[in-house]
Amino acid sequence: MNLKKVWTAGVVVAAAGLTLTACGSNKDASGTKNLAEKQVLNWNEPSELPTMDPSKATDTISFDMMNNSMEGLYRIGKNSKIEPGIAKKTKVSKDGLTYTFTLRDDSKWSNGDPVVAKDFVYGWQRTLNPKTGSEYAYLYDGVKNANEVMEGKKPVDQLGIKAKGKHQLVVTLEKNVPYFKLLLGFPSFFPQNESVVKEAGAKYGTASKYMAYNGPFKLNKWTGSNLSWSLDKNDKYWDKKAVKLDQINFKVNKDTSTGYNLYQAKKLDEALLSTEQANQLSKKPDYTVLKEARTNYLEFNQTQKKFQNKKIRQAISYAIDRDQLANKVLGSGTKVAKSVVSSGLQTYKGEDFADAAQTKAGVTFDKKKAKQLLKEGLKETGQDKLTFTLLGDDTDISKKVTAFIQSQLGENLGVDIRVSNVPFKTRLNRARTQQFDVVMGSWAADFSDAISFIDLFTSNNSYNNGKWKNAEYDKLVQASKTTDSTNDAKRWDDLVQASKILSEDQGVAPLYQLNQPTMVRENVKGLIQNSAGVSNNWKTTYIAK
Repeated sequence: MNLKKVWTAGVVVAAAGLTLTACGSNKDASGTKNLAEKQVLNWNEPSELPTMDPSKATDTISFDMMNNSMEGLYRIGKNSKIEPGIAKKTKVSKDGLTYTFTLRDDSKWSNGDPVVAKDFVYGWQRTLNPKTGSEYAYLYDGVKNANEVMEGKKPVDQLGIKAKGKHQLVVTLEKNVPYFKLLLGFPSFFPQNESVVKEAGAKYGTASKYMAYNGPFKLNKWTGSNLSWSLDKNDKYWDKKAVKLDQINFKVNKDTSTGYNLYQAKKLDEALLSTEQANQLSKKPDYTVLKEARTNYLEFNQTQKKFQNKKIRQAISYAIDRDQLANKVLGSGTKVAKSVVSSGLQTYKGEDFADAAQTKAGVTFDKKKAKQLLKEGLKETGQDKLTFTLLGDDTDISKKVTAFIQSQLGENLGVDIRVSNVPFKTRLNRARTQQFDVVMGSWAADFSDAISFIDLFTSNNSYNNGKWKNAEYDKLVQASKTTDSTNDAKRWDDLVQASKILSEDQGVAPLYQLNQPTMVRENVKGLIQNSAGVSNNWKTTYIAK
């Protein structure tokens, strides 16, 4: 990315050929004298930890744990800036298609094995191997032969990544990828220790003991289904001097009242808040709001005849008063979704993508129009009435939102729907296998670019759970990745037009952009949180006196 261009993603990317030097230091901004004697952080999580397999992870909690116990070529630091990881030097060819990485020679896995170039080759090949079934494999689009490998048309050793000795890695692209360096700091691109993976077999990623770690911390006490675990300082980490915390203890509390009670009892250093709690506590000095590049939306199972009808999908969307949902039900700075792409993620010539892509269709409340569309849609599909089950998580927030939607569709559309709130992991699996009618899903951008949202709903994307298809949409997305990838204006227009098609055809129904109200103790310092990509980076976090 040329930083002088007007296309911005709210990030600063290391320039081609820049040598990355270690930023680790035994001193922090406040000086080591400010460190509390006990460097233990107690953190709240709203749901279980589903997996630690970098090739199979799909959720924010898994990515948080991986981002802090593992490390890729780069790390993503404050304000999504590229920071040193395993690569200490990067050289990019003039055409932008060949990346040569020089790896540091002092990086080790937690079992003592050195981290070498072949670990990246194996990790990438494993993720792209069709037998692995990675839902994030699509992110490799642009790496030479990635799509053919993913589709089983070429063997994994034809992927455009090669090890030259132990500490040099060469990656070849088949087209320019404007956000490529940001991807390299994302867990799906992390290295994997082949001997550990093969020894664990099917158990790899299912419990902390079946893993090896090359990041600031090591995962401990996680059995795969328990509601508590820890990240312990990794003494094999190359930059361990920069890591101040000895341990981070995690506890799952799906009920915000329980979480806050534990916070008040000083058993937690962080707690997520409900709308009511946020209204009461917003003046407290330890109150904060985590801004998230996350959009929550309804996804329709379009393998079912009734949801193949555009008017029925639109009727449901028009019947929901998003202003009331955002301001009265959720509050705490929650924004009404303007499109599937979150506000504040990306701008071009000073215009926010969500503003450029906003249409009246897709996110507007219109009770009269909703009723008319439903009437027409039912007639077209030969149905007397519309019935379905809305699937959501079993968290406090999800229960409130699904209950609100149930009420809105009953009041404004005369539709009596059922609601099913299930554990996070169960909801993910049911959505993935089309075991739903309508599901309340959410997506947090993996990096600061609109394509992170737009790509999800192309016809063959593994995350297109509703199986919505639109040829023009696919064509625009493909153009943004190929013919228009180096033309900022054309690429921007491709993605804006694609987003408008998604809204107007009601491929999904965007609902809101949640900004999460949170309590974090004032003596927790050095925490890095980004709205896009992995949420939490605890590498430089410490407890002050």
